[in-house]
Amino acid sequence: MRIDDPVVLDLTGVTDKAALMDRCAAVLALPEWFGRNWDALADCLTDLPGPVTLVVTGWREYATAHPREWRTAQDVFATAVDQRPTRLMVLVALGAAFGGSDETAAASLG
Repeated sequence: MRIDDPVVLDLTGVTDKAALMDRCAAVLALPEWFGRNWDALADCLTDLPGPVTLVVTGWREYATAHPREWRTAQDVFATAVDQRPTRLMVLVALGAAFGGSDETAAASLG
């Protein structure tokens, strides 16, 4: 899978699960039936028109405020990648910006 046109899921300003789900729904253009819970997110991720490379940025504040939820989110992303390895790639940006600068690194979840 190539990383030509990644979808950036910027979590900057996300302070709770509801905001995370809203951001996912908006960025990934999830269907109206998306229930904004972990199971629904998992279902939607495996049904994305693919292939999709998702780059998660701005996640540190959320991860610090809600470490259990962040671990759950990572598990949901990783499971979706495991189920659809040729259609979904999720990368977590470790730097402050995304776009190829020297300050950015990415760790693959799948």
